[in-house]
Amino acid sequence: MELFEDEKPKDNAPEFSVSELSGAVKRMVEGEFAHVRVRGELGRISRPSSGHIYLDLKDDRSVLAAVVWKGQAARLSARPEEGLEVIATGRLTTFPGQSKYQMIIEDIAPAGAGALMARLEKLKAQLGEEGLFDPARKKPIPFLPEVIGVITSPSGAVIRDILHRLRDRFPRKVIVWPVAVQGQAAAGEVARAIAGFNALTPGGAMPRPDLLIVARGGGSVEDLWAFNEEVVVRAAAASDIPLISAVGHETDTTLIDYAADRRAPTPTAAAEMAVPVRMDLFAQMQSLEARQSRAMQQVLTRRGQRLSDLSRALPRADALLAGQAQRLDFAAQRLDAALQTGIDARALRLARNALTPSVLRTRINNDLRTIDVLATRASAATERLMRQKEQAVENIDRLRETLGYAATLKRGFAVVRADGHVATSTAALEAATSVEVELTDGRVRIR
Repeated sequence: MELFEDEKPKDNAPEFSVSELSGAVKRMVEGEFAHVRVRGELGRISRPSSGHIYLDLKDDRSVLAAVVWKGQAARLSARPEEGLEVIATGRLTTFPGQSKYQMIIEDIAPAGAGALMARLEKLKAQLGEEGLFDPARKKPIPFLPEVIGVITSPSGAVIRDILHRLRDRFPRKVIVWPVAVQGQAAAGEVARAIAGFNALTPGGAMPRPDLLIVARGGGSVEDLWAFNEEVVVRAAAASDIPLISAVGHETDTTLIDYAADRRAPTPTAAAEMAVPVRMDLFAQMQSLEARQSRAMQQVLTRRGQRLSDLSRALPRADALLAGQAQRLDFAAQRLDAALQTGIDARALRLARNALTPSVLRTRINNDLRTIDVLATRASAATERLMRQKEQAVENIDRLRETLGYAATLKRGFAVVRADGHVATSTAALEAATSVEVELTDGRVRIR
């Protein structure tokens, strides 16, 4: 049997439009939670040009969207910062346009460091004590690297900015190691990329970079957290290749910034640190060449002027030689006369000292007298020496007699010999077959 339309059973539940249901939920939420205080960690803070502040309140399990209106933002007792644990005071409301609820914050009071920031500070202190952030470990950045290794996401704007800036400043060979820059796998991939670049063999098929750039765009603390992981920091500190950290924007700081050899505020700034401007180098070289040319010209000019001044102070060459030539002429004229004079003087001396018989007899008599004097002196000296030697022998003989045992025998002592040897003990006498006693006037054998 078929029922007519007006005879079908009807549902007793009221029928709402979407706007009516959203308004009812809004009134209920605002009525029940007109004033609430929520404790949580701040995250994903956004400050658009409108002046409002959009942020998240979160704990380890849930996230609550919140907003601070422009008029209230200037009167907050604490400036919102990511990772800060706060107590937010305000009310709950809904946003019907997207079927979501959020908190309207009226005031924020700090409640201590959040879990992420506490963990970050603890890890930073630990690695700092190990010396990973020591400035003495940092290596200088090469002035003009041949090959640059970039560790970043291959699909983001970061790699395009770096390549564009390198191309504008000084084109270099770039090797990109693609990695995830956000998420659970990001830290391990970044650490392996740093170690992988360092493991390349210089001069191999894949060229080993002279400089590394680890880059990522800006984001929240959670987005950049991979670059705070211990494995990434240790890989950056252990890198033998100089490394520039370019993570986030200028206000973002991660632990890899402390371990890197240089920190860049942005990826574009990292490219500017990596290479100089080619045209500036050309201009500098041209300027140095011009300065060198001017300096050489000035030196040559000064030396030439100095030489010219000195040459004017010197006499002419003919004047310098004229005096010496005249002295040579005078000396040549006197040479003949001097030679003849010398010859005459030597001939005269020879004539005066000729070997005549009388001269020979005189010299022989003088030599004989000298020989007699020397013989007399030698005889006297010989006698004195003999007397000294005899006296010395007598002194030694007296000393011998004084120290010898014969003098001791005269004082009543005797020398006892057993079997021909001097006996010094009773045992030697008892064992001897013959005994001999020496006195001052002879020896006596005792059987």
